Amino acid sequence: MRWSWRIATVAGIPVYLHGTFLLLVAFLFLRDLGTGAELAAAVRGVLFLLAVFATVLLHEFGHALAARHYGIRTKDITLLPIGGLARLERLPDVPRQELWVALAGPAVNLVLAAGTYLAGTLIGDVGALRVDPAGGGALERFITVNLWLAIFNLIPAFPMDGGRALRALLAERYEYSRATEVAASLGQGLALVFGFLGLFANPFLLFIALFVWMGATAEASMVELRSSLLGIPVSDAMITEFHVLEAGDALQRAADLVIAGSQQDFPVLEGGRLVGVLTRDALVRAVSARGLDMRVRDAMTSVFQAVGERDLLDAAFTRLQEGPCPVLPVLRDGTLVGLLTAENVGEFVMIRSALRRARAAPRPAAP
Repeated sequence: MRWSWRIATVAGIPVYLHGTFLLLVAFLFLRDLGTGAELAAAVRGVLFLLAVFATVLLHEFGHALAARHYGIRTKDITLLPIGGLARLERLPDVPRQELWVALAGPAVNLVLAAGTYLAGTLIGDVGALRVDPAGGGALERFITVNLWLAIFNLIPAFPMDGGRALRALLAERYEYSRATEVAASLGQGLALVFGFLGLFANPFLLFIALFVWMGATAEASMVELRSSLLGIPVSDAMITEFHVLEAGDALQRAADLVIAGSQQDFPVLEGGRLVGVLTRDALVRAVSARGLDMRVRDAMTSVFQAVGERDLLDAAFTRLQEGPCPVLPVLRDGTLVGLLTAENVGEFVMIRSALRRARAAPRPAAP
């Protein structure tokens, strides 16, 4: 994610902090000072916020470690002002596994709340809990925040954990795409409720409503896209008219091809063998550093993935999303025969959807 910086690596999982999180800390600190709070009180407010986001990080590690139990790697975790995001390399194959992965995050918050309450009771430093997270002492507020995080995330609608748990339960009886559609619809309905309440109560609910709506819509669209790719070979969707570069070409040729056409990324051959990929971003960086006379072999990346033309499109699309390059060369017996990009996969799905609608539409009656 752009504007994010790695701050740690825990259990082999990179942890990133988004720049907007620092803006949130600065805003709350200056707000407290602006309302007349002493410097020490403003600092305590920032420290409490950091403690809350430490629990958010533990929440995300709950998901990550539960996924690891089922052999699923977590790419990274990013802390955002609205919470955390753990990116799994793939969804669990079994609905019941997705259920436990989804519930692991809220379970961490409940354990933290219970543990803090028990510790506070033993030392006699915890009073009555309040519904308002802003009330009470630091321990009461910390417990209340964790309870609210668990409750909020257990709402059965996307993109909250409760929505994923609901989908997992529905997927045991219905198709995965249908289960996702139901959970996403609940998420969009919840977004409308939050938006309506935000107009008359807390404006922050409008921001949450936008986040929920976008998350639910994106999840439904992605699952629909993946389901539409099932059982289709790569050869049906690959680009067959494309340009290639030789490793010894000057970058001038790549720049001319980018300007003259719509192709942005180029497979690189040497002696008829695929040896690399020159992406548009790499081209721009190389031209900025050394000019158009630089050789393609010095600017290309040799770290890329390729697929066979008979590979299944849904698996290839997953590799395309997770791979280091925005293009997948397609091979037939080691020979380059096509390219696969996210854009042409999207166009392929769009055409197939239009054809399905045309076949389903009622035909006009014969005169």
